[in-house]
Amino acid sequence: MGNQLELLEAEALKLTAGERAAFAQLLLASLDEDSEIEEAWAAETERRIADIESGVLQVIPIADALAQVRAALK
Repeated sequence: MGNQLELLEAEALKLTAGERAAFAQLLLASLDEDSEIEEAWAAETERRIADIESGVLQVIPIADALAQVRAALK
């Protein structure tokens, strides 16, 4: 196994810094037991950002949101 690891390391070091970073993220994600959950959250985040940027959703300042919640709880 040592030879395979050394070969993989040598090949990985030939990648650009960006490619190595992406490869490292891929490897780390493969170790995470909850990678499916993280992927789902990433997709949800992207969807929400797209909705805000396209105008489908409007954002309001946190102070206004809290005031609305407090008023609703009274």
